[in-house]
Amino acid sequence: MARDELLDPSALPEEEAAPPPAAAAGAEAESLDPVASLRPRTLEEFVGQTELKRRLAVILEAARRRGQASDHLLFAGPPGLGKTSLAGIVAAEMGVTLHVTSGPALERPGDLAAILTKLGEGDVLFIDEIHRLSRSVEEVLYPAMEDFQLDIVLGKGPAARSIRLDLPRFCLVGATTRTGLITGPLRDRFGLVARLDYYEPDDLRSIVVRAAAILGAVIDAEGAVEIAGRSRGTPRIANRLLRRVRDVAEVEGDGTIDAAVAREGLELFGIDALGLDKVDRSILSALCERFGGGPVGLSTLAIAVSEPTETVEDVYEPYLIQQGLLLRTPRGRTATPAAWRHLGLVPPASAIPASEAGLFD
Repeated sequence: MARDELLDPSALPEEEAAPPPAAAAGAEAESLDPVASLRPRTLEEFVGQTELKRRLAVILEAARRRGQASDHLLFAGPPGLGKTSLAGIVAAEMGVTLHVTSGPALERPGDLAAILTKLGEGDVLFIDEIHRLSRSVEEVLYPAMEDFQLDIVLGKGPAARSIRLDLPRFCLVGATTRTGLITGPLRDRFGLVARLDYYEPDDLRSIVVRAAAILGAVIDAEGAVEIAGRSRGTPRIANRLLRRVRDVAEVEGDGTIDAAVAREGLELFGIDALGLDKVDRSILSALCERFGGGPVGLSTLAIAVSEPTETVEDVYEPYLIQQGLLLRTPRGRTATPAAWRHLGLVPPASAIPASEAGLFD
């Protein structure tokens, strides 16, 4: 009964129905945090990812016409690109309930079974970080996804017996930042496996303008362009920078965000023209000024900037590599000529490719 109450508060009498502490905290956070209201609620409101939106629209419309649940969907890509928002959109477009959990939260098969047995016909189950599911939980998920059945083992030892329960047809939406860690059998059970790409500046500008309207902030086109250009191609970062610039505009200005105010606010919070923050620049500075541009080992570089090696490798290096500022080589990390120039330094001759050597003679 306790598990039933935890997973489905509506099962309680009206006067007793209350979300569990964690859910209550989440609901309160959503009502207080402006970011919750910034999420698009329909495919039409969702900006960017044009090809994915078109494919998703076809899948959802076909499911609606058949009167069935949508096929299972897997969204992959870096954090902040809209995977969670898309899960909510799928539920909203289909007119069903969204159930949210995460891979690390499902520690035992019983945890997953308790959620599956509470799903309604056509409901959407969203599992964030699905690549972190344990193997035992994943094995329970296979028949649930494919046959909409749940195998439960009762008892232990020689007296144990297995029963199979029928589940309503549901749509599983998985989100992952590490596609390579998802096992083949799980990945193959999804009807659509889609990767979200980084956003173009024009799309980010539209996202910033929309978010500013929701937040009640006054922003002009140049201010939106300035914020979008420093957002690393990520809507989550764009919304975060917008809120910080809005604070500067309200405290030190008249509340209007133009290009000058946007630049002032972003510089105040340490975001430069390429979207690099303090740690990004520290990594480049250590490479160029302390180690002569490299190559230098990852652990040495991490110690130099006082960050864990995993943080440097997984959080900071990808964007620096995408911007052509850093290279991973067999001998270690190396700064490119663009990194030297971004720091206002003159790259040494050894760092300049032969094809560019003539430019610096």
